[in-house]
Amino acid sequence: MRYPRHDPVETRQMDNPGYIALSRLVAQNRATAVLAHNMANAETPGFRASRPVFAQYLERQQNTAAVPGGRDVAFSWDRATWRDATPGAVQTTGNPLDVAINGEGYFTIQTPQGERYTRAGHFTIGGDGQIVDTEGNAVLDHGGNPLRVGANDTRLTIRGDGTLSSENGEIGRIRIVRFADTQRLVAEGDRHFAAAPGQAPETIDRPALVQGALEGSNVRPVLELTRLTAEMREFQFVAQFAEKEGERIGNAVERILRRRS
Repeated sequence: MRYPRHDPVETRQMDNPGYIALSRLVAQNRATAVLAHNMANAETPGFRASRPVFAQYLERQQNTAAVPGGRDVAFSWDRATWRDATPGAVQTTGNPLDVAINGEGYFTIQTPQGERYTRAGHFTIGGDGQIVDTEGNAVLDHGGNPLRVGANDTRLTIRGDGTLSSENGEIGRIRIVRFADTQRLVAEGDRHFAAAPGQAPETIDRPALVQGALEGSNVRPVLELTRLTAEMREFQFVAQFAEKEGERIGNAVERILRRRS
């Protein structure tokens, strides 16, 4: 016996509600993961909260005229992640090597993967006298060289323009850079950013730095928790819909088989 041939596109369109629900579940899972990551970094200095960007992906019927009253089928589409550039609150610490950027810009550090950029200004003095971040990466000066202090440099001051000095004189200037499009920066971990291909940093000659202070995370925990709760409810709602849709299809198949038998 020969069974009628089914077009894969036609077969898939018969289950469009299931595919639409699946795309929504994937989108909700992504949104929940982003919010959870924000919550986990509510106390991370210089952290920028992220927001998922979703859109509709429209699919039109193929090889057939539109049915009366028909419309485009819209799937959820996870397009990108948008980074909130709102500055975090500046908190005074009293540590002379804690530095906050008041305004735009990023510190430049040297990592094993190359130059990276950060808003986290919690610095210390390494064993070789270099100024380093919490992961031991050297902080760079205007010439692209690691900043280094001598054994006799005990009273360190950092002016608003980034000039680092001690009782023995000027040591160097912390390099602060900006980017034309900060959304193109690629996040690496919770504190560092890498420049996108073709993206060049521009040195800020007169930055506004604050010594003895740190910029905190711009995450607002109460707001993030509210969003996370809403996203979890949406996920549960769509999961229930997908379950009911599966039951509906199963019942329909069962009725068809009973009629054929």
